[in-house]
Amino acid sequence: MSQSPENVQDPLKPWKYLLFTPLKVADAFTIFMKGLFLVCAVASISLVSYSFFSTTTKYYIRCSVCEDQTVVHSLENYQEIYHHNENTNISHILFGIGGSAKTWENRRYYNEIWWKPNITRGFVWLDEKPAENVKWPETSPPYKVSEDTSRFKYKCSYGTRSALRIARIIKQNFELGLENVRWFVMGDDDTVFFTENLLNVLSKYDHNEMYYIGGNSESVEQDVIHSYTMGYGGGGFAISYPLAAVLVRVLDGCINRYASFYGSDQKIGGCMTEIGVPITKELGFHQIDIRGNPYGLLAAHPLAPLVSLHHLDYVQPIFPGMNRIDSVKNLVEAYRSDPSRALQQSICYDLNRNWSISVSWGYTIQLYPYLVTAKDLATPLRTFLTWRSWSQDPFTFNTRIVSLDPCKRPVIYFFDRVTKLEDGGTMTSYMRPPYPGKQCEKDNYSPALSIQMLNVSAAKLDPDVWKKAPRRQCCEVINDEEMDGVVQMRIRACNQWESVTPPQTKVA
Repeated sequence: MSQSPENVQDPLKPWKYLLFTPLKVADAFTIFMKGLFLVCAVASISLVSYSFFSTTTKYYIRCSVCEDQTVVHSLENYQEIYHHNENTNISHILFGIGGSAKTWENRRYYNEIWWKPNITRGFVWLDEKPAENVKWPETSPPYKVSEDTSRFKYKCSYGTRSALRIARIIKQNFELGLENVRWFVMGDDDTVFFTENLLNVLSKYDHNEMYYIGGNSESVEQDVIHSYTMGYGGGGFAISYPLAAVLVRVLDGCINRYASFYGSDQKIGGCMTEIGVPITKELGFHQIDIRGNPYGLLAAHPLAPLVSLHHLDYVQPIFPGMNRIDSVKNLVEAYRSDPSRALQQSICYDLNRNWSISVSWGYTIQLYPYLVTAKDLATPLRTFLTWRSWSQDPFTFNTRIVSLDPCKRPVIYFFDRVTKLEDGGTMTSYMRPPYPGKQCEKDNYSPALSIQMLNVSAAKLDPDVWKKAPRRQCCEVINDEEMDGVVQMRIRACNQWESVTPPQTKVA
């Protein structure tokens, strides 16, 4: 279509002609009246908007894809939660625990290890109300009954519909409208949380932003089948309040859109993808998707605070000679004396005896009567198998083989007790259990086998250390001469130029 010459703009025309074009008197009057009308309209809209948003009663959020079309919040509470400068504490966390009325009697003991009545906040969400003749334990978290989910679709052939109601726990917890909640933390009824460390991890993040924090499965086959991009629910995950406010608007629709997904956590992960918030991974969340003995994993814990343990009914007790519940209680005894240090690994060498020592604080010590590289010591022994296929690998971390030769195995000691010192530090003691079976008869093993106890002193680890660049602490043997069956050790911060480097020519 042809255009008249006066309507064609010259792309090279000087910029001043674009701002100041010649105007006729009539055109100028018309433009003036239009401008006056525009100013009046903007002023009117501003006045109406000010009148609406200056109220502090309620505000409403509409969502075209939500099942519940209106999500109502108190504007005053919203401002208090999002902009309060108080440091995050345990009262700011609301736990949502997926449970069952039939299994709670057995699973509750895991929860009662970490739950603190009248301090921790949250609920166990059950599939049905407990029997009338069952008195709910005062030491357990309070319970609520999940809403009916029969209207939702579920198409996973090898799963159960309980995933639907567990996925909606975050929504039901949110809709309770409890005040002063900054984080919603999800877990299973067999999840053990280490709440001081959980709080310390969450404190690193701005709760006013959208955060989705958790960890993956240890077994690659699980991550491949389900997802690498979600927080696994058994290990627990945390959702900040602003993200939860968006999630609950789309959750019910997500549940139907991802009807083929197996678990509740996978469905929530799908929702997070739609919202556009990725998982922020923290290595202290442990799904424990392994079989067998978790010793190797816990003895070489990642350089991160211990936040959770899960699936403890599916692995061997973490301490020999104890049942599963007592094993966890034993670990928690050490943890409570120095939460930030629990399971933290330190590596040191006694070059007078050519000993390599790995300390997993509050859990175990491995003593090798020969020199082993720090890289090997920091790599978990493969004392476990994969979750689904019970295979030797792969895992999401490196492992090393446990030798059948007793002369290529460490002498192992387990946590026995903890003593608080006058300076605020701790002394933890580790004893060698009476293992049956053949022992190494080589000469270099004899001095190591004569050691019955190791005492480890350490200053209390400042939780703020996890807000800095991570670095493993160093350890050293104090009594270099006479030991009399007891080794005295000390864990301390490494010096600036210090490294744990044994003579390479002597490493086994």
